Amino acid sequence: MSLAARTREAVADRPFLVDALRAGVANYTAVARFLDVEGDVDAVATALRRFADELPPYETAEREARVTMEGGLGEVADRGDALFVVGDTALAPTGGSLQGVLATGDVDAAALAAVLRQLSTAGVTVEAAGTAGDVLLVVVDRRSGADAVRTVEGTLEAVPNRDH
Repeated sequence: MSLAARTREAVADRPFLVDALRAGVANYTAVARFLDVEGDVDAVATALRRFADELPPYETAEREARVTMEGGLGEVADRGDALFVVGDTALAPTGGSLQGVLATGDVDAAALAAVLRQLSTAGVTVEAAGTAGDVLLVVVDRRSGADAVRTVEGTLEAVPNRDH
C-alpha cells in the first residue's frame, strides 16, 4: 500500500480529521505526526495536502425544525405511549427524572450526529438518543434540559454537510 493510501486510511479512521482537512484548519505537519503513519513526516504532510485538495469544502446548512422539551421521562413497560424504544427500554412521560428534547422537521442521522457532538462538547450527558422520520430525540438529566434545548437549537442552525 502506498504512503498516500496509508495516510488516507489513517485519516478515514478519524472523522474529526476529515472535517479539519475539509475546513482548511489542519496543520499538515502536526496531523502527520499525530497519525504516526510509517514514513517521512514531510511526505505524509504532502499526502495530507493532496488529500485535502480532493475533499469537498466544509459547509453547513440550517435545518428547519421545531425544538420542544418533554419533561418527566422515565422507563415504562407499556410501549404504547413511549417516545423512545430501543430493545427492552422504553421511555415515556411518567414523572421521571429525565428530559426529552424533541426536534421535529428537517432532521436526520447527520443532524443527530452533530447534536450529539455539540452536547458532548457542552458537557451535557445524553442518556438516550435517536432519530426516525422527521423526529430527533435526545434524553438528558432534568438539570441539563435547558442547556440541551439551547444546544440542539444552535446546532440545527448549522449542521455540517456530509458530502464526501
